[in-house]
Amino acid sequence: MKSGSQLRPLTEAEQRTIERARRTAWVLYEGRLVPHRSCGIALAETFCLPTRPYQALRKGGVTGEGECGSIKAGELILGEILGDPDPAGKITDALREAARLYRRLWQERLELGSGARTPEGELTIVCNHLTAPLGDFHGPARQGFCTRLTAGVAALVCETLLRMGVPVRIASIDEAASGPVE
Repeated sequence: MKSGSQLRPLTEAEQRTIERARRTAWVLYEGRLVPHRSCGIALAETFCLPTRPYQALRKGGVTGEGECGSIKAGELILGEILGDPDPAGKITDALREAARLYRRLWQERLELGSGARTPEGELTIVCNHLTAPLGDFHGPARQGFCTRLTAGVAALVCETLLRMGVPVRIASIDEAASGPVE
């Protein structure tokens, strides 16, 4: 699938799966129905993956100075599912294609807000840049922004996998509430 190519329409079943991924990530991150998860952990749990390494993505690499944990988690999920299991293996064609599609989709579809552009007009996904215009990091504006962003990433990762012909398993909220996958 070339980056300039037209995407095929999604089936109703695919749309339902994507919406389930969006909803699961929303609930896990939002923290109202189940205890709050960080962005990376919410995404890993959504796709039934072990959560431990995703802790390092919280608040842009823990410090806020790194790239958005949600967007990075999306890349890592694609790598876990489509990457070569051999540590010395090459990048798989499927992972390369999925990474290109995922990047295209998040750049086109995610609402990154006014902090997503540097003064020079360059796109940035550094956590502190994205969240600075929203005020207090622990405030409701930033919480809402990151909830929407995490849910949007879940939908885009799910769509990418489905377009690659990969079966997708999305955790139920009950599964997620019972604890992380290890």
